[in-house]
Amino acid sequence: MALTKTEVLQQLRKIGLVPVLRAESEEQGLALAEAIAAGGVTVLEVTMTVPGAVRLMARLTKERPDLLIGAGTVLDPETARICMLEGAQFVVSPSLNVKTVEICQRYSIAVLPGALTPTEVVTAWQCGADVIKVFPANALGGAKYLKSLKAPLPQIELIPTGGVSLATAHEFLEAGAFALGVGADLVDTKAIAAGQHEKITENARKYLEIVKHFHQHAH
Repeated sequence: MALTKTEVLQQLRKIGLVPVLRAESEEQGLALAEAIAAGGVTVLEVTMTVPGAVRLMARLTKERPDLLIGAGTVLDPETARICMLEGAQFVVSPSLNVKTVEICQRYSIAVLPGALTPTEVVTAWQCGADVIKVFPANALGGAKYLKSLKAPLPQIELIPTGGVSLATAHEFLEAGAFALGVGADLVDTKAIAAGQHEKITENARKYLEIVKHFHQHAH
């Protein structure tokens, strides 16, 4: 049973992590997904840069109905639509494409376009984005920058991506992140290539701990 848009957004906030899956092959992508899910992180963003990305997403949505699968690096409405039809439950982009936001709204799919400056963030929000992916967050000072954005714009939900690591995760949450976009620090293709699946599973657990601890003490 597909989740409603509201339920998808609640899941994203609860898990607090969106692992960004970049892999060199479909098989490697599946292995990474398995290792991350084994650590309890049940959200995954499959980027369109993965060879056979759409097929990988379709396989994951069928084989792992317990996971919340989104499509990443979606640059246009055509790609967004294909991904939805293959089961993507949220759509992420590194930048803002208004037509992509519109098609996601039309089909009630959560949409997380990328933006960096205050003007871009507000523009994306006014277009109807559910959450804004602040990317690349590390380029403008990481958690400090996120905090600066949240001060005048507390109503806008932000997912920082770029520079999120086990060392900075807590800082980003403190700064007001809705959830964290995590790349290579968790989705470690080198570890998979070396057969060290448990390293990824362990890191997934560590990230979840940080998020849980933060949520427990934030209220």
